[in-house]
Amino acid sequence: MSVDVAIRKALRDDDRHFDLDVAFASDARRIVLFGPSGAGKSLTLRAVAGLLLPDDGHVRVDGQTLYDAATGVALPPRERGVAYVFQDYALFPHLTVAQNIGFSLARGWLNPSRRARDPRVARLLELFELGGVADSYASRISGGQRQRVALARALVSEPRLVLLDEPFAALDPALRGRMRTELLALQQRLDLQLLVITHDPADVDALQGHTIELRDGRVVV
Repeated sequence: MSVDVAIRKALRDDDRHFDLDVAFASDARRIVLFGPSGAGKSLTLRAVAGLLLPDDGHVRVDGQTLYDAATGVALPPRERGVAYVFQDYALFPHLTVAQNIGFSLARGWLNPSRRARDPRVARLLELFELGGVADSYASRISGGQRQRVALARALVSEPRLVLLDEPFAALDPALRGRMRTELLALQQRLDLQLLVITHDPADVDALQGHTIELRDGRVVV
């Protein structure tokens, strides 16, 4: 599966100006955007997900155009087949683990039922070894479990591409190493394509993917 991104975005906020001008293409199963804070990594990820509208350029995944300024294509996030895992996981603290995983399956404003469980949720609870905490609130489980819940929620809609925003930054050093290993094992088992952003060289070494370095809103050649 190929990822082809070429986008430009000018951001203006009072006296602060930032120009994002990023272009890369890859068919690697693990793509890593690496660079310091403020390099434009998260902006790029948000543009791929459809959470940020570029000023110009295109975003294509597996040959499908998700955004193209020239033709006026701008698919909404739900129609992109792309899942976004936020750095802080963005779990709902008032919902159980199972409800969090199944949240995107429910239409409208109603939360998923605590009693009726979609078979897709049940499968992911087993896959991620979360059955023992399925009825626990997300605010009461460990950091490693929260990351697995966030990944399971991203995968429940069977996306073509999973976007991970600094997935290990919020973890303590010991847990960080273990979760890198778990993520790699999961990616290989499910044959997922990942686009990961990080500022940590240790993540780059562990993920061993196609690494693209960003600085000041541009790809370092």
